[in-house]
Amino acid sequence: MTITHSRALLLLAFTAVLWSSGGVFIKLVQWDALSIAGVRSAIAAIAIGLATPPRARTPRTMTRFEIGAAIACMLTMIMFVAATKLTTAANAILLQYTAPVHVALFGSWLLGERTTRLDWLTIGVVFAGMLLFFLGGLSAENMLGNGLAIASGMSFAWLVLFTRKNIQFLHESLGANAPQSASDGVFWGNLLTAIICLPFAVQSLASGFMPPLTSWLGIILLGVFQLGLSYALYSRIIPHVSALEAILIPVVEPLLNPIWVAIFAGELPGFWSVVGGVIVVGAITMRSLLVMNHEHKRMK
Repeated sequence: MTITHSRALLLLAFTAVLWSSGGVFIKLVQWDALSIAGVRSAIAAIAIGLATPPRARTPRTMTRFEIGAAIACMLTMIMFVAATKLTTAANAILLQYTAPVHVALFGSWLLGERTTRLDWLTIGVVFAGMLLFFLGGLSAENMLGNGLAIASGMSFAWLVLFTRKNIQFLHESLGANAPQSASDGVFWGNLLTAIICLPFAVQSLASGFMPPLTSWLGIILLGVFQLGLSYALYSRIIPHVSALEAILIPVVEPLLNPIWVAIFAGELPGFWSVVGGVIVVGAITMRSLLVMNHEHKRMK
């Protein structure tokens, strides 16, 4: 299928909508976080492996950056599910959306990308927004959930950093023969998550607990569509959109995620979480617009 620019934009928006379904399905599935993470990632690994087969066929053929990406992906998958269970879905996704801040912090060290004054200003604003999430719910459970959400943002940032570093490494090593797909870290990360977390699901089932049919349906939808199909689509369409489009359109995810949860699970974010979320999303989006505008002027 030929992917035109307009079709790529529609598919990118559809991908963001698929990502945004994670919060509501995790909330509605009646099972513990580790079991959900394990079964979801097992299904996702199969879907991603079939749709976009990884370059590395075995762990032995993986680069050190692919291994780093896989570990970062595994941590992201586990901590995001746990955070969504422990705190509000809005807090979980919006605090994870701070990942670009961590990319800006560590990108100069790993990728040789300079951190500018705009980056530091954005980081300061984002951290101020993050503090507001802790004003609305001071229970131990919410605090732990918020902490895990922030940690999942850090691990997601390292997934991005290791993936980008691996692309650089492969292009330097293989030149024109370098693979176009960057799905290896996500595939192996989901497989690693399944290996670590599936024993918890097996133990849960062996103890006599059986999730209702609706929960099984929710996990299947999470694995096939929210993770599997979405990442397969993303890796296919990302070469057909501009960098600005690739940054701005996925902002749909943290905006829609709390809305789906509010509609279908009846969970409403607190006032300070909404204010903090607006600050976080607004600061990161504004930084992206300013950076892209600066680069556009420089290329003229």
